[in-house]
Amino acid sequence: MSDIPSTAAKPAYVRPLDLKHGRIDLTHGAGGRASHQLIETVFRPAFAQTWPGGWQDGGDDGALLPDMPLTPGTAGGKLVMATDAHVVSPLFFPGGDIGSLAVHGTVNDLAMMGARPLYLSVSFILEEGLPLSELQRVVQSMARAAREAEVAIVAGDTKVVERGKADGLYISTTGLGQCRPGVQLSGRLAQAGDAVLLSGTVGDHGVAILSQREGLRFDAPIASDCAALHGLVAHMLDTGAALRVLRDPTRGGLATTLNEIAVASGVGMQLDESAIAVNPTVAAACEFMGLDPLYMANEGKLIAICAASDAERLLNAMRAHPLGRQACHIGHVTAGPAGQVRMRTTFGGQRMLDWLMGEPLPRIC
Repeated sequence: MSDIPSTAAKPAYVRPLDLKHGRIDLTHGAGGRASHQLIETVFRPAFAQTWPGGWQDGGDDGALLPDMPLTPGTAGGKLVMATDAHVVSPLFFPGGDIGSLAVHGTVNDLAMMGARPLYLSVSFILEEGLPLSELQRVVQSMARAAREAEVAIVAGDTKVVERGKADGLYISTTGLGQCRPGVQLSGRLAQAGDAVLLSGTVGDHGVAILSQREGLRFDAPIASDCAALHGLVAHMLDTGAALRVLRDPTRGGLATTLNEIAVASGVGMQLDESAIAVNPTVAAACEFMGLDPLYMANEGKLIAICAASDAERLLNAMRAHPLGRQACHIGHVTAGPAGQVRMRTTFGGQRMLDWLMGEPLPRIC
């Protein structure tokens, strides 16, 4: 044997990430070994589970998707793309967290167009000092939400900003989905005489966030309604009902969303307050805080506008789905006044529901 020491380079030792006590630092966003380690340790194990074909390992800048048609029953259907940014505070709240919210938000945007969600890409803005344990908890929640929604997370990006610049974590998701052939839904398609349906109670998400943020306690716990609605939408489309509009009333709540539709379609709306369901605890919390549940955000409810002749059939289908058990017929579309939403109150009077003014509750989604 030779006495000359070998000059072959030894693999550099890489200290494992301390997922229990470690924190994000600027090197995790620098594109070097630390970035690679973060991807391999936190993101890949979680998100690879969402795509049966597995993550592509070439380090490419994009995901190569299968040839069209993408899914059975959607051949010839139009593609839909949607994107959404999520800055909710706090990151964890009753009923969800920023990770599940980021998946559900974009899945629901696709579903409201009548599309089956297929793929998501995700972008993370991480703040220096964020505990790795919190990041891993969020990522695993995203992966779980994606698997439940049968949508694959196929591409992503991570950036790290200095301490104090991002309040922990921001997430942006972009989704791609495909409609069934012939499905066309739009806020511009509401017609006079159409029925206005609502899938359940309003205000749960907004009040859950506010109560968590302010440390408020109520007799009964209030949880966000955060959920993916694509299954409910598919169930509704199966009925063949003449659906014109689907919309999830997130920021601005039910009242603002109906105003948006009324303006886009050039019609009016007449609602019945007694038909609009509000969780009694949410109603009490809103009264205590001086808020109106009709303007509070929702993350697991939808508004459907359909031909009046199909309303009962569509309601029955919604009530047969777990996310639509409390569906109700809350009003109808009128020929005018265009752009105005009115409501018959429980006292028999009329109330004008205007757009949300200002921002009473920021950072809710």
